[in-house]
Amino acid sequence: MTEAAATILRPKTAEALARIVAQGRRLEVIGGGTKRGIGRVAGAQSVLSTSALNRVIDYAPEELVLTAQAGVRLADLEVLVAAQGQMLPFEPPHLTRLLRTKGQPTLGGVLAANLSGPRRIRAGAARDHFLGAEAVTGRGEIVKSGGRVVKNVTGYDLCKLLAGSWGTLGVLTQVSLKVLPAARAELTLLYFGLSDAQAGQAMTQALNAPVDVSAAAHVPATTAARAPLKAAMAVTALRLEGFAASVAARAEHLAAALNGLGRCEQLDAGHSRDFWVQIREVEAFSKDPRPLWRISVPPAVGWRVGATIPGDVLYDWGGGLVWLLSDADPAQVRGVVRTLGGHATCYRGDAPAFAPLDGSLAALSARVKAAFDPKGVLNPGRMGAI
Repeated sequence: MTEAAATILRPKTAEALARIVAQGRRLEVIGGGTKRGIGRVAGAQSVLSTSALNRVIDYAPEELVLTAQAGVRLADLEVLVAAQGQMLPFEPPHLTRLLRTKGQPTLGGVLAANLSGPRRIRAGAARDHFLGAEAVTGRGEIVKSGGRVVKNVTGYDLCKLLAGSWGTLGVLTQVSLKVLPAARAELTLLYFGLSDAQAGQAMTQALNAPVDVSAAAHVPATTAARAPLKAAMAVTALRLEGFAASVAARAEHLAAALNGLGRCEQLDAGHSRDFWVQIREVEAFSKDPRPLWRISVPPAVGWRVGATIPGDVLYDWGGGLVWLLSDADPAQVRGVVRTLGGHATCYRGDAPAFAPLDGSLAALSARVKAAFDPKGVLNPGRMGAI
């Protein structure tokens, strides 16, 4: 990055941000800057931050809708909705320790990366709770999509396109999203000593059972031995949430269904919350210097990642999300994941963060990029060709 990029531009309005983008300078777009290391921006001339767009515009707890500027800190929003007995349904991860950053993640940054935590298997991804957006395209134009109601079908769903685009198509300035009531009670069932394959089968069985599991993870023995868990064997965890009587009845039903797995222990609400924060933030891998991969695969085959690629793993989303610490060749990692029907993103390490696209998908992505950012102003090179 050039010396000009050392100055961080922090516009306070969407109109001021649009004027900056319209100048045509290549911009590295950030919120709190916590994920700057994921994907390398090439040739940026300035850094554009949304951190000054930090107001909550409207919060209607009775309507389960929140509208805020994109630079609002995620932690502040979580405190705000918790005070009303509500939560951000997709349980967004912060990942600051994992990525070794000192900033604070923002709402816009989480949605631009489409990051979701353990509850994704029940509540859906971040993009599924994204009701409306205001954004500035690479042309310097302010565009709006969606609205502030759950059933909104007007126009093209631009929100779904912006979610996961990592700031390469537009700069989010304001968003509306759904919130949900927080669970009255929760507990987690723990099983010990299962192999990755056994755990994969157990999580699949649990997720198919009529008990509404809200999180399912497996921590193999080598990962479980690390801080903060420091367990003596592998741990497989299944979370249940809701009203206390319902949670207790479903836990009994699930324990009976999985009786053949051996000893089962329960974590009460407080310890359960602490455990799932550890899983969400991938705390076991925060101090390991090896390259770190975030891998998305069909849950039924997730265990094959650890069986095929040397390294340490942690499984979330019932096996559909695999965190992998490995010195393996990046081509090997991506090749294995591709054969399993998934994709891999390098969160730490020297490999390109995003796998290059090819064929019709590459052509489609190029056309979308040309429509929103024809001059390549926004996060140039961050996602490779786009």
